[in-house]
Amino acid sequence: MWKQTSAILAGCLVLCALPAAAQSDPELAKSLGGNEMGMKKYVLVILKTGPRKMPAGAERDAMFKGHFANMQRLSDDKKLAVAGPLDGVDGWRGVFVMATADIEEAKQLVATDPVIINGEMVAEYHVFFSSAALMAVGDIHKKISRQ
Repeated sequence: MWKQTSAILAGCLVLCALPAAAQSDPELAKSLGGNEMGMKKYVLVILKTGPRKMPAGAERDAMFKGHFANMQRLSDDKKLAVAGPLDGVDGWRGVFVMATADIEEAKQLVATDPVIINGEMVAEYHVFFSSAALMAVGDIHKKISRQ
């Protein structure tokens, strides 16, 4: 478990270790919810294999279609900063970086996801401090994605 956590955090902390640019943009930092260092608190959600694996078929396909639609909705609402799958080792299936510092709010948001509702996955929650620039990932991704 520590191996995956340290890999995730190491990748995110690289942003924090980079030297500051010659000119900062305080207005941009503020618009992204950042402090004077361009940082903000999030909730890191680790999605793990849950107690009820849904068998292959139309119902499972619909659940995952809903999962992706839910992530898109949360991203569009600026509640989900970053999301992605993991390799499945030790039952670790994916991550969400929720745009809130409040674990209870993150739990309410994650509870809307069909993979959680159906027990396909369960979530583990951790307060996470990183660059406010993560809030721009969704908008940038829309510009680089073909779909």
